[in-house]
Amino acid sequence: MRDKMVFFDIDGTLIDETTGKIPDSTKEALHKLRQNGVHTGIATGRAPFMFEHLLKELEMDSFISFNGSYVVFEGEVIYKTNLDVERLKQLEKLAVEAGHPLVFLDHTSATTNLEYAEVVYESTKHLLPEYPQFDQTYYHSNDVYQALLFCDEDFEQPYRTGYKGTFDFIRWHQHAIDVMPYGGSKAKGIEELLKRTTIHRENTFSFGDALNDIEMLQSSGMGIAMGNGRSEAKRAANYVTKPVGEDGIWHGLKYAGLI
Repeated sequence: MRDKMVFFDIDGTLIDETTGKIPDSTKEALHKLRQNGVHTGIATGRAPFMFEHLLKELEMDSFISFNGSYVVFEGEVIYKTNLDVERLKQLEKLAVEAGHPLVFLDHTSATTNLEYAEVVYESTKHLLPEYPQFDQTYYHSNDVYQALLFCDEDFEQPYRTGYKGTFDFIRWHQHAIDVMPYGGSKAKGIEELLKRTTIHRENTFSFGDALNDIEMLQSSGMGIAMGNGRSEAKRAANYVTKPVGEDGIWHGLKYAGLI
């Protein structure tokens, strides 16, 4: 089955957010996938440095990161696209005036334009080992693949309107949204990966639970939503499996006939 590939979101899909751990049944299911010769990969909004430990634990070397902006297949970077720096400077100016902090992400690090903001710490403490480095100009001369904009939903529309066609925005937290290159998504990242392999779209499977999984669930050969997922993700999927903490990955892979 080496012509098949399964993509897994992390939070709420591989990781049970009630325990912060990967269920044993999920680990066993992934082991069976490898035994059956199925390609596996992570598809996440996180930066690569945020999930290196998971790649090692799960013996994976392929992933879609930054919601599709940085793609690796079998250890090789095969696609990347960064945020437009001049437009990002303009967005930062608007954010500073509105009192909305920003975090800038490349594949190895996170920087921020404020020395400290409580909302940044509280929103990212489960993702980052430490508070992002304070550096207001790092992104001026280094490629940034995604930014985190910290504002509540009531204040996000000026960004969406002002940068339509330049950036895409996806809310991942009550107080934060991802800022991505326009047209970017996990589905776009998978599309770029498939261009460079012999795997066909109809032989792809994806597991997800959140808003940034919708395009991936819709475009995969089979999209499987977690039982604990958002209703929007469930509607986008071909099948809704059990919650992650109730062996959802195992049951979903069984349903797909992969294990």
